[in-house]
Amino acid sequence: MPSVPDEEIVRRFQETGDNDSFAELFARYRKRVFSACRGFFAEGSLAEDATQEAFIRTYQNIHRFQGGDFSAWVMKIAKNVCIDVWRKRRWEVGYEDAELTKKPALVAVDSSPDLRLAAERAWQEMKSLSPDQQRCLEMKIQGYSYEETAALTGLSTEAVKSHLQNGRRMLWLKMKGIGQPR
Repeated sequence: MPSVPDEEIVRRFQETGDNDSFAELFARYRKRVFSACRGFFAEGSLAEDATQEAFIRTYQNIHRFQGGDFSAWVMKIAKNVCIDVWRKRRWEVGYEDAELTKKPALVAVDSSPDLRLAAERAWQEMKSLSPDQQRCLEMKIQGYSYEETAALTGLSTEAVKSHLQNGRRMLWLKMKGIGQPR
């Protein structure tokens, strides 16, 4: 069936529920979906689980496919599954510092009231940045790479770098003069 277009196989499955049709779609896209999931997770077992979940969701929602690029549709499902798995795992694994999502951990700041105030002000000023700048900066503070941030936010790596650069510049301009010796 390799010469049969995806759309025809999907239509056949939608109309008849023919499991061989879905098996053909699975065979065509399993490696691509797994590779994409592997890009999200360092652990192969997580990528395998996400791949399986992506095809389960594809199977459950294939009646919603209205035509177009089936490959892109499946990859979008896989991306959403990876984000869901990552979010679930993040909360299961937990953070060493639960306050990390609210305020970055600052070790040396405790010894200087001026530095503490500057750090708190910087954190407050971050809230005035664009949502993408704020999200990219927060993920950078949490230790995510450009690629991880891109994968989790749906932005391109270049967009992540741009939001980080612009967010840092805006934050620097807002904070200019704060924490300087008097």
